[in-house]
Amino acid sequence: MAYDFEALLSLVEKPARYTGGETNANVKPFSQAQVTFAFCFPDTYEVAMSHLGMKILYGILNDLPYALCERVCMPWVDMLALMRENGVPLCSLESRTPLRRFDIVGFTLQYEMSYTNILEMLDLGGVAVWAERRGDDDPVVVAGGPCAFNPEPLCPFIDAFMLGDGEDVIVELTDIVNECKQQGASRVECLRRLAGLPGVYVPRFYQDAYHQDGTFKSLTPTDACAPGRVLRRFVTDFDAAYAPTSPPVPYMQAVFDRIMLEIMRGCTRGCRFCQAGMIYRPVRERSVDTLVRLALESVKHTGYEEISLSSLSSSDYSCLPELARRLTDALKDKRVSLSLPSLRVDKFVQDTLTQTQRVKKSSLTFAPEAGSQRLRDVINKNVTEEDLVKTLTHAFSNGWNAVKLYFMIGLPTETDEDLAGIARLAQTAAGAYYALPKDKRVKGLRITCSAAVFVPKPFTPFQWCAQDDPQTVQRKQKLVRSLFDPLKTAHFHYHDFALSRVEACFAVGDRRLGRVLYRAWELGCRLDGWSDCFRYDLWEKAFADCGMDMSFYANRVRDPEEALPWDHIDAGVDKAFLRREYERALQGKTTRDCRQGCNACGLQKLKGVCRICE
Repeated sequence: MAYDFEALLSLVEKPARYTGGETNANVKPFSQAQVTFAFCFPDTYEVAMSHLGMKILYGILNDLPYALCERVCMPWVDMLALMRENGVPLCSLESRTPLRRFDIVGFTLQYEMSYTNILEMLDLGGVAVWAERRGDDDPVVVAGGPCAFNPEPLCPFIDAFMLGDGEDVIVELTDIVNECKQQGASRVECLRRLAGLPGVYVPRFYQDAYHQDGTFKSLTPTDACAPGRVLRRFVTDFDAAYAPTSPPVPYMQAVFDRIMLEIMRGCTRGCRFCQAGMIYRPVRERSVDTLVRLALESVKHTGYEEISLSSLSSSDYSCLPELARRLTDALKDKRVSLSLPSLRVDKFVQDTLTQTQRVKKSSLTFAPEAGSQRLRDVINKNVTEEDLVKTLTHAFSNGWNAVKLYFMIGLPTETDEDLAGIARLAQTAAGAYYALPKDKRVKGLRITCSAAVFVPKPFTPFQWCAQDDPQTVQRKQKLVRSLFDPLKTAHFHYHDFALSRVEACFAVGDRRLGRVLYRAWELGCRLDGWSDCFRYDLWEKAFADCGMDMSFYANRVRDPEEALPWDHIDAGVDKAFLRREYERALQGKTTRDCRQGCNACGLQKLKGVCRICE
């Protein structure tokens, strides 16, 4: 006997993941919309509801009088099993409409380890997994987000990719699909029109080729509609860009259960491992007046008691002390606190820290990334141990006692001495605390150090680098762990090498990995980003079954002259600039912050995009 969806809710661990009906959820009559868009987040509800991009695009689309946008999230394992067993399709939160009934099904690509979830959601929603098997009556499946900058591993499953800032292109794409629907145009004609849209890549109109040694050779357009290179989209007037002040407020706790106030987009620092710092260039800031207005509206419409000043590097916002002071003054009677989630240790933000702790203190997070100054210079992380001590001393003397430090293991040119520096830096952080008189510090120091495994990413100076092989990664992790064992004031955590290895394969992979992805999904890989669901043995089998080698993708140094699978994508940053930065890294040379002068990254060729270049 088949159950309806509501009947399954009493059988799962967290039914609030699936109920919908939240405050501020936008529910429109489905049958009255000219064009319908299913915004799919390929992870669980509580992760999806923490994602700012989803809230932005959800609001933009639902503000269109002729369009409708509804949310769809990846079910957890208990609900997945029940839905499969009872023949219940994957439906939207707002109207319980199956995916197959939407005109557009859109995925946000935040993390490579969510790729099997995309296949699962399509299949569970009644949409053909392979793009080539979809007909004129099937939804157009699109995707965007940071992972879209190497779209190739997902090309067999996605009809069109949106590259760069999505605020404008998502409306233009929706309008084209609506136009084609009203005109009765064929699927192929619709995709041709999308391929002509700036910032949109339609993979079916390109043919990939490879050398005999398996390395990537070329990607050639096969239709006149397809450009040789696809330039990402930019929002130039960020102060006027849409910001969600009335997003849906979940009934259950989300991963980040607070207002996300995006104060700026982009970063000028040029960390050589950081993809976001390259593909979100240039820096664009919102004014203090705009941010105060957005904050007050968000508090009024959501009831949250915390605001996170969101950006890649919040302490680089040019008016941060003024913003913190004005927000604190405006919100103090409402008992709303501020948090700075991405402080840099080289930015002494004394006034800001003092302002944010007037309501409520939380732990401070810093990312030195490497344990030694030599390696920090290699990755262009222009911070010093003195910077860390200076900032932490002020923080500890003003009532903070919890600090999180983030590092990476396996960075290019890394030595055991660099790794030993991670433990030494933790001791230095503790020393800054204990150097203060007892009456000047809060009891109960907590220092937590976490180390991710380095993953080479497209459009970074380290895109040519190899990830350490599994044995080397494990040896390095054990070494750092042993150095932390005697420490009483600091704890050390590290990421699973196996998960990071699969991530690396898909981060720098080519179109052939689509077969591996499909095979892994066939074998049962789901929710791979969750450690209790990740099955490395199944991924190994998937690679073996497809005759592919993980080491070829994850553990191979690429020649700078080698063609790369994402060379047809133009992120605005020139490949020549990335190569110069790669060479400077190997020489241990740093590069100045863009705010100190243009470094000729490539944006200067695009008029009206980067004010620093102008």
